[in-house]
Amino acid sequence: MKLHLHLLSDSTGETLENIAKAALAQFDDVETLRHFWPMVRSEAHLERILQEIAQNPGLVIFTLVNSEIRRTLETRCRAMGLPAIAPLDPVSHALSGLLGQEAKARPGRQHSLDAAYFARVDAIQFTMAHDDGIGAEDWEECDIVLAGVSRSSKTPTSIYLANRGYKTANIPIVVESPPPRELFGLKRPLVVGLTTSADRLVQIRRNRLLSLNQSPDTDYVEQDAVQREIAFARRMFADNGWPVIDVTRRSIEETAAAIIQLCNERALQERGA
Repeated sequence: MKLHLHLLSDSTGETLENIAKAALAQFDDVETLRHFWPMVRSEAHLERILQEIAQNPGLVIFTLVNSEIRRTLETRCRAMGLPAIAPLDPVSHALSGLLGQEAKARPGRQHSLDAAYFARVDAIQFTMAHDDGIGAEDWEECDIVLAGVSRSSKTPTSIYLANRGYKTANIPIVVESPPPRELFGLKRPLVVGLTTSADRLVQIRRNRLLSLNQSPDTDYVEQDAVQREIAFARRMFADNGWPVIDVTRRSIEETAAAIIQLCNERALQERGA
């Protein structure tokens, strides 16, 4: 089935794209043709978009705070027999009722350059500078330190966490080369061990070597060697009491969510103490 999906936003449209992506993931065999319309802030701009919608009818999803532009869009879509949905409305209405105040009609307000924005930028810069075991002398400044064998998703998970505002470092666990001693004396950061199945790790490593035009006939991808490597890392995690997450069947987002949950639980325990 082919679906035309029109996304209209008076800001960057990032929120709409995430909502649409999450919703479409629940359906199989749908060919989606996305029409993305950011920064819609005038009737003239909307008129051009409506002509495109008329030529390619489909589902219209929007985040528009200007009441006149919004009314025009809803009226014209209704005349064309097309559904027009504002997915943030139920949340805004519920918040308005609970808080006893009207929502501020400010396009893109969630993207304002507030303290949290600069904290995320700082976290990203810190994380990029402390990838793959670099900068161990600064690890006490981290929120999170990820430890795991090679190709266990440490770097992409670190970057995702940084985008959520967590200063994150990561360190590869290598049998022949013990980690820096700083790893075992950390007080502030949450150290999390990442592990995976040997079969999955061998597959990922083989693909990595092939992409680099390197021979796949090394201990790096030998099943028994990989199993010993994973067992060595697991013993280290257990000996130090670090929480462990198996990433075998987890996406980066799911792994990061589990780590954030561990951070929240730790914070609650510290407040309780």
